[in-house]
Amino acid sequence: MTTERKATLTIEGQAPVEFPIMSPTHGNDCVDIRTLGGKTGLFTYDSGFLSTASCKSKVTFIDGDKGELLYRGYPIEQLAEQCNFLEVTYLLKNGELPNAAQKTEFESTIKKHTMVHEQMVKFYQGFRRDAHPMAVMVGVVGALSAFYHEAMDMSDAEHRSVSFNRIVAKMPTIVAMAYKYSMGQPFMYPRNDLDYTANFMHMMFGTPCEEYKPNPVLVRALDVIFTLHADHEQNASTSTVRLAGSSGANPFACISAGIACLWGPAHGGANEACLNMLEEIGDVSRVGEYIKRAKDKNDSFKLMGFGHRVYKNFDPRAKLMRKVCNEVLTELGLENDRLFKLAMELEKIALEDPYFIEKKLYPNVDFYSGIVQKALGIPTSMFTCIFALARTVGWMTQWEEMLTDPEYKIGRPRQLYVGAARRDVVPLGKR
Repeated sequence: MTTERKATLTIEGQAPVEFPIMSPTHGNDCVDIRTLGGKTGLFTYDSGFLSTASCKSKVTFIDGDKGELLYRGYPIEQLAEQCNFLEVTYLLKNGELPNAAQKTEFESTIKKHTMVHEQMVKFYQGFRRDAHPMAVMVGVVGALSAFYHEAMDMSDAEHRSVSFNRIVAKMPTIVAMAYKYSMGQPFMYPRNDLDYTANFMHMMFGTPCEEYKPNPVLVRALDVIFTLHADHEQNASTSTVRLAGSSGANPFACISAGIACLWGPAHGGANEACLNMLEEIGDVSRVGEYIKRAKDKNDSFKLMGFGHRVYKNFDPRAKLMRKVCNEVLTELGLENDRLFKLAMELEKIALEDPYFIEKKLYPNVDFYSGIVQKALGIPTSMFTCIFALARTVGWMTQWEEMLTDPEYKIGRPRQLYVGAARRDVVPLGKR
């Protein structure tokens, strides 16, 4: 990991100081500055941590310039096409893909934990029916620790594993209950004869009136969405989970913190924003007008779902979602639906227009996943909940990796203080 190469820091009036350079499997070399404060009395300033590696990780790697995303070394394209979500979950948790026996055992283990404590139903009843589902999720997931507290020794590998299995198994149930509550419909209990994603769709869309029969094409589409969103390196919500976990907080509280962070419009709300934008445009006839506005730097309008902060070329997940999107629209006969025709026209122009090509503003995964979820009948208010359901796997994997890292410490970022200098309080009568 650490090479013989050194980085030399020269500070005026001080002797040069050397720091080791660390080389990763993929990506940029890192200067190890952990001893910087002790050697120089200085700290670094890096707002947003854009040039700082906060941890060592073996989980996920992104190359934004190449448009590459790897889970445990495997390209996302191969995983999405050849594995289901629970296989990918097993991979992220254990570092290797399961064989047939391991897959069967793991799926069986997850199914044992799909129900939530019946007393938790009352938590939902304490929320207004029009509460945002993400607000409900923050509260309910955080409350899990009040119900499942017998396996909370996080130094114990078995306890960590039980917590992992519980939260991954219960998230579909919790998300579906949040949806049903907002609709005023009865909660649907899990059906363990169905696989993970089909069971989630049953709990979302089934009713006691009749048996729900999941459509395999739609189940596969949602399963791919789960896989593509399972982890994405050290993003804001993952870093939040790690920071919360570094204090020794219980995993349910950590995941609740991650959900709260993901809810931010700059993070997990992109696909919801994309659908809202399509509704604003309204009709294919107005696409040209909005494309013109998007090019005008003096206009505040922005095309949502195009370009990506990390991927400077293309989002590898978008290519997969584009294929899934077309399959779903065809399966449901929605090719001529107003909103979906509008989305496809917007995509066509963006892929052909020199302005978007030059700036590499290609459709990203949020553009297509929002369209797919809308086609599946999932309301936009639930999009970020779906995201959180999938990302819980990555959050829990990163949380456990942090706890088992021998170099792990409680997070304590430094600051560049720019407030008032030290001063004395003037007595009240003299102010």
